[in-house]
Amino acid sequence: MIQKPYHVDLQELMRVYETNYAKLNALLPSRPSKDDVRCYEAAAMMYQLQIEEVTKYTTLVTICQSDEFSVFPLPTMSVRLYHDARVAEVCKAEQLHQVRAKYEYPNNRMAQKDEKAQLNRFLGDWLTFCLKHGISRTPINVG
Repeated sequence: MIQKPYHVDLQELMRVYETNYAKLNALLPSRPSKDDVRCYEAAAMMYQLQIEEVTKYTTLVTICQSDEFSVFPLPTMSVRLYHDARVAEVCKAEQLHQVRAKYEYPNNRMAQKDEKAQLNRFLGDWLTFCLKHGISRTPINVG
């Protein structure tokens, strides 16, 4: 079986970025500043959005699952919002310190060929879930 090389669907990826930007802005403060934290509870899980960096054209947000009594490492990702383009993209997730547009497969980190697209679609699904079912809470731990 011959495998076709993976090609990034740029139009689809940009659509995901644009919708993620709108959804994420609905969960963040209207005028974010560094170290602002928002916490949401959805389906008995707590999620924190922490503003890491604010510049004139971008905002960097760390999104993590938080739990007071967690024994295991919890999922974390960094998302950069580009305000001039009105898009948000996952730029870091778990073991990937920089998410590339595509990966050769197999690879040492076992990233999928379309890892970036999958992470950004997951972010969109998660944001939709939080907007529909999330309840704002006081942050558990900051830092």
